Amino acid sequence: MRLTDSVTEIKGIGEKTAKLMEKVNIRTVGDLILSYPRDYDRYEPPADVGTIKTPGIYAVAAVIPGRPEVKLTARVKVITANLKDDSGILRAVWFNMPYLANVLKPGGRYIFRGRVVRNRYGLVMEQPAVLGFDEYDRLLHTRQPVYNLTAGLTNKTMRKAVYSALEALPVQKDYLPEWIRKKEELSEYNYAVRTIHFPKNEEELLFARKRLVFDEFFLFILCLRLLRGSNEKKKNGFPVKPGREALKLQNELPYDLTGAQKETLQDILKDMGSDSLMSRLVQGDVGSGKTIVAVLALLSVVESGYQGAMMAPTEVLARQHYESVTKLFSDHKIPCRTVLLTGSMTAKEKRLVYEQIAAHEADIIIGTHALIQDKVVYDSLGLVITDEQHRFGVRQRELFSKKGGEPHVLVMSATPIPRTLAIILYGDLDISVMDELPAKRLPIKNCVVGIEFRPNAYKFIAKEVASGRQAYVICPMVEESELMEGENVVDYAKKLRSQLPPSIRVEYLHGRMSAQQKDAVMGEFAENRIQVLVSTTVIEVGVDVPNATVMMIENAERFGLAQLHQLRGRVGRGGFQSYCIFINASEDSEKNKRLEILNKSNDGFYIALEDLKLRGPGDIFGLRQSGLMEFAIGDVFTDADILKEASEAADAVLKEDGGLTSEKYRVLRERIDLELFRRVDSALAL
Repeated sequence: MRLTDSVTEIKGIGEKTAKLMEKVNIRTVGDLILSYPRDYDRYEPPADVGTIKTPGIYAVAAVIPGRPEVKLTARVKVITANLKDDSGILRAVWFNMPYLANVLKPGGRYIFRGRVVRNRYGLVMEQPAVLGFDEYDRLLHTRQPVYNLTAGLTNKTMRKAVYSALEALPVQKDYLPEWIRKKEELSEYNYAVRTIHFPKNEEELLFARKRLVFDEFFLFILCLRLLRGSNEKKKNGFPVKPGREALKLQNELPYDLTGAQKETLQDILKDMGSDSLMSRLVQGDVGSGKTIVAVLALLSVVESGYQGAMMAPTEVLARQHYESVTKLFSDHKIPCRTVLLTGSMTAKEKRLVYEQIAAHEADIIIGTHALIQDKVVYDSLGLVITDEQHRFGVRQRELFSKKGGEPHVLVMSATPIPRTLAIILYGDLDISVMDELPAKRLPIKNCVVGIEFRPNAYKFIAKEVASGRQAYVICPMVEESELMEGENVVDYAKKLRSQLPPSIRVEYLHGRMSAQQKDAVMGEFAENRIQVLVSTTVIEVGVDVPNATVMMIENAERFGLAQLHQLRGRVGRGGFQSYCIFINASEDSEKNKRLEILNKSNDGFYIALEDLKLRGPGDIFGLRQSGLMEFAIGDVFTDADILKEASEAADAVLKEDGGLTSEKYRVLRERIDLELFRRVDSALAL
């Protein structure tokens, strides 16, 4: 078996299961192996019911003293039963599992294992698995991997598939030089991959994870360095001078640019007017006004006789940018021709836009990845503006350059990471930091509360909606997972519909939905046809909805501070007072300490620095940061030390062999070529 083989080559995986796996981006054996667990289910000895005092995952050996109750609500069937042992009674509840009423016999003794939560009834075990004693004995003291799933795809199926694939795969030659492994005390690659899926203990897990995190950073940084080539700047083929229309627009804006906006704009104009090509990162906190700086830069490029392109991560956001830019130019009578290009446009619509771009009848082109498809030919593309979600650095510029000339590149980032880390991650870019917010922006009011505050939060959301506003509710998971703690969007949306007035439309959004589905939901939310949006962190980078004033984040303790700050930045974009409610379901004092930082500050750069100070080995799965760079297992905040070590190792390798052409680095070069192909292929497929 090879890594490039289809998952159907794995014993027991048929076409039906393969299609389910494809929904979570698993198509090949390699995809499956690299789909690391997001957590581990630890099977501990059953607890006495009377000893359970706090929320968490528990197993109990208990008797069902009476017949389970079945209640029918408008949307769900609810089964409740008492779980009794010699030490006490615990209430259990199941949703939409009516068959259990016949399975659970009065007087029957079982192992019940599930998540215990605290609600108005006290402690309740939700959706517990029901196991026989022999079955539980086989699982006792083991760690079972928990994977990203979709409806119809179970953890059991994933575990069996991964195990079968690992058994069938030949040993892979380790591409990491031995001297690096020894220096950084890293495990062998094959051991790391097997152990990350099936660790025997915490020590093995951390040892394997360190190797895989190092690999991700090391390969990423090597790709950057190799793509950049020499350190010499490339010659500027599109010299830009500050334009009259751009200055006119800046002077006519109904607000003054902040000092940071003016300084960043000067950096950009200076770069584009120099002898060398611009490659710059604009790092600005949420709400710092990056978009208007981008528009002024584009307008200056147009006035110098060139075209400019702005690439957005979603069609909804691209359309919003297009409409706001078009209106801005119209209001200020600026003769600049702007067009929109997205994947969902009809063939006829695309053909018309292609013709306008090629004939230079379009000055500014706003769109998605459709901007770099083969059929798009630019007349004189001088500037490309992207965001960090489209981060494939110099390679992106090369893709554009094949369409004629090498444009200036501007990468916009709303992730406030410390400069030392930014220099590593954006090693091929100069950096401008926008650390001021517009003067008239109202600061967001924050509160960190426990789960007992939920009823009040729902009333507050209903009150805001009654005033014409909208709300986001963020959950850490897409669907109910096997005994994973945390709310999920699918069930939470159902629950919220039953708690809020019928006039309030509640919908959900998550990353497993198709691009068209996500765009449709976000479009309706932007138009206030949806009042409450229950979502995963997929909305971290999304459209501006100035009417949204409430951000409620469930299980806030499970997210990193930088990501929570990004989510909070989805509100407070209009003229209304906005609020962020962090629901903390943990009683861990350290996690409470982290959330208090957010409660007291809206400064993203301060929060990022504090996050680094507080980080530690801790919970390697519960403090996930933003999707920055889309690393599968590494995290630039919690793994900052490994990131720095990987950067130093990459520099040492390239100092010895700048092109990785020697036999010593042949296997590493092959792995790098595969990584470059995967990144570009992935980007073009979006």
